[in-house]
Amino acid sequence: MTNKYAVLLRGINVSGHRKVPMAELRTVLAELGHGDVRTYLNSGNAAFSSDATDEDALAAGVEQAIEDHFGFHVECLVRGGPYLRAVAEACPFPAAELEGRQLHVTYFSGPVTPERFAALDPQTYLPEEFRLGDRALYLYAPDGLGRSKLAEQLSRPGLNRGINGTSRNWNTVVKLLEMTAD
Repeated sequence: MTNKYAVLLRGINVSGHRKVPMAELRTVLAELGHGDVRTYLNSGNAAFSSDATDEDALAAGVEQAIEDHFGFHVECLVRGGPYLRAVAEACPFPAAELEGRQLHVTYFSGPVTPERFAALDPQTYLPEEFRLGDRALYLYAPDGLGRSKLAEQLSRPGLNRGINGTSRNWNTVVKLLEMTAD
């Protein structure tokens, strides 16, 4: 059975560093044996099909192939279409009423618990808010991510120790759903 996946690369093509051209990424993914390879934007979003079912093994394979091809390590998360749909459907904020730049999802490599973020006082950052989901964090930032004080705090290394995470705005969340739909 063929499964559809999104691969999310962390921290590429930012300020001219760690350049990963999307055409080359498509080639790298195809050379791994993945089918239906597509990319979205220049910020490390791709989709592919595979008979494999182990997301962590797929991510490790992509990470190794990128390192072999480009000469540097890039953290990757691979998530299946059903998971991406479940995360989108569980969004605690009114996504349909917001601009895509106001709502973000951070996908994590493992579970995130309230205890991890207990040191943050949510009242301090209002009207910005965050909620936790299944290996995901939803962030409502009405003025966008670039101006968000809460996003700055949520990305502190101490809060994210031991897990990898990468964020996408709601427009990208929706596009990844489309790219991994059955």
